[in-house]
Amino acid sequence: MSESAVTDSGEKDPRHESREGRGFFGRIALFVRQVISELKRVVTPTREELIRYIWIVLAFVAVMMLIVFGLDFVFNWASAWVFGG
Repeated sequence: MSESAVTDSGEKDPRHESREGRGFFGRIALFVRQVISELKRVVTPTREELIRYIWIVLAFVAVMMLIVFGLDFVFNWASAWVFGG
């Protein structure tokens, strides 16, 4: 493991260095600290960005609904034509 934990510059990778010599509960505590550290970096979108994202998602869902409806209609028509329904 120590070979893979060495970077190109010859230094130890700090992500791997902190795991060495820790027990089960030490690794869990390290994981929780790393999760909290990452959550502090999360940027909350502004109100305008959030509204824009909502419209993008709704438009995407509407387009997908139209595609599924069109395919369903075509396959229903084709199966009725083939099987004489």
